[in-house]
Amino acid sequence: MPKTEFSSAPILDPRKFSDPVFTAKGERRAVVGLTRLTTLWFNTGSLCNLECSGCYMESSPSNDRLAYLSEDEVRNYLNEVEHARLPVEEIGFTGGEPFMNPAFPEILEATLSRGYRALVLTNAMKPLWKQKQTMLGLLARYGDSLTIRVSIDHYAPEQHEKLRGAHSWERMLEGLQWLSANGFKVTVAGRTRWSEDEASARKGYGKLFADLAIPVDPNDPESLVLFPEMDDGVDVPEVSIGCWDILGVRPDAMMCATSRMVIKRKDATHPVVVPCTLLPYDPQFELGEDLNSASRSVPLNHPHCAKFCVLGGGACSAS
Repeated sequence: MPKTEFSSAPILDPRKFSDPVFTAKGERRAVVGLTRLTTLWFNTGSLCNLECSGCYMESSPSNDRLAYLSEDEVRNYLNEVEHARLPVEEIGFTGGEPFMNPAFPEILEATLSRGYRALVLTNAMKPLWKQKQTMLGLLARYGDSLTIRVSIDHYAPEQHEKLRGAHSWERMLEGLQWLSANGFKVTVAGRTRWSEDEASARKGYGKLFADLAIPVDPNDPESLVLFPEMDDGVDVPEVSIGCWDILGVRPDAMMCATSRMVIKRKDATHPVVVPCTLLPYDPQFELGEDLNSASRSVPLNHPHCAKFCVLGGGACSAS
């Protein structure tokens, strides 16, 4: 991921995150075991209608490194969940922009019809607008089982548009207000890159929600998720097994202890499973083509593991 105007940390030491077993200091690297697979993510494809500065997924109108998943491919994994009686409760969809995938309405229907909660990450812009009637039908049939998480990078339009481009604020608000007015369960994802404390950020978002009559509680960390920043070119400490006690965090609290994500690389014949939503491109994190193979432990051998999950406390699930 490229450095941005917000990056101030030194460049990452190239010796770090090079060995899945040991850190650069020779300490045993921390690993996370899958304790209970409760959230299964699908990356529906890396194409997006926007090209945002500092995008976690490097999504853009030209990035097709991750292909669109088909309805059949998603159904195959849902079948595996059911046949293996895995404890999956929530199915998450990210991208790219999920609504760019032509099969996405059918994928959502296939998911919700089986009784899963569905969480959709979206910028709430034109790709969503084109599916308004379909979405209203899903809402009528499945109600609060469907959650739409809208990305609002900051509560101030000028800051949001620094990342998402001119006119993106008004278009996002149009989608957000349509979702709210029609009774969809809406949550919001913001970012913490703005040199303000969390209380100030939540207060700012709260005023925005109140002004727009958007029923999102800014003080609920599941309703307003504030994601830590990631830049794999800046320095960050590696996580050794001794860090759990030092930092006061638990391996089973990490995203990869309860989640996996399905991706399909461009020109691949079959999707593969990776540990989480943050590592779709690094081949060392491919865990196999099926969920059973993907149940093995994950070494925290990437800057995102340290900065986002261990130190930043970030997680993408709704629960």
